[in-house]
Amino acid sequence: MKLVIEGRLPSLNEYVDAERSNRYKGAKMKREAQDVIGWAIRQQHLKPITRPVIIHYLWVTKDKRMDKDNICFAQKFAQDALVECGILPNDGWDEIVNSYHNYEVDKARPRVEIEIQEDA
Repeated sequence: MKLVIEGRLPSLNEYVDAERSNRYKGAKMKREAQDVIGWAIRQQHLKPITRPVIIHYLWVTKDKRMDKDNICFAQKFAQDALVECGILPNDGWDEIVNSYHNYEVDKARPRVEIEIQEDA
């Protein structure tokens, strides 16, 4: 099963800056990111999975200015949204066996592609 989120999600640095400026600002940023992801989940009609999964992320950015670890922080928002929308029962060790990250550059179409694969 594949989920595509158009645009980019908040980075770790953006989230930390928000948290430092105002505790409510960080929570608002997380909520807005999860709402965007949740909308994509509903639009793409993802189905619930009850078995453990492996998640493959493809982070497509418009340039290479940001460090990879700063970009992939947003997996937290994605996994929380998958649980919130009922696609995964939880985002713990028993439900997500592993996750893998790849990165590409596409100036015209930044996005996040998430492939969810049931573990064998």
